[in-house]
Amino acid sequence: MSLTPRLIVPDPDTAATYYQKAMGATEVFRAQDDSGRVMVVVLQIGGSPLSLSPAVPEWGWLSPDDVGGSPVLLEAEFTDQDVVAERMVAGGGTVVVPVENRPYGKREGRLRDPFGHLWIVTGELR
Repeated sequence: MSLTPRLIVPDPDTAATYYQKAMGATEVFRAQDDSGRVMVVVLQIGGSPLSLSPAVPEWGWLSPDDVGGSPVLLEAEFTDQDVVAERMVAGGGTVVVPVENRPYGKREGRLRDPFGHLWIVTGELR
């Protein structure tokens, strides 16, 4: 069994570039429809896959902006949480909760990417 989150975004190419710059993702797959529209980009972030697709309302594929925000919180562990958070913000993301050492033994923060998806950027204390 494997599980691959698929984020619905306005433009998969723009989102793929963002995650590559902010999180060090690498592209491993891409598929287009007959008209050339990108329908899925699969990225690898560390050992985890992440798929990106455009909003297609007739299929029920809606972005956070289409539904008033995201009810999903993605958690990603990095050794350089501060750098990842800085890159996310530099690329258009916003800090929801700053990256700090937490009393439960993690250094983490919460950010919203420019596409409305919420992330916990976490890792070991520093």
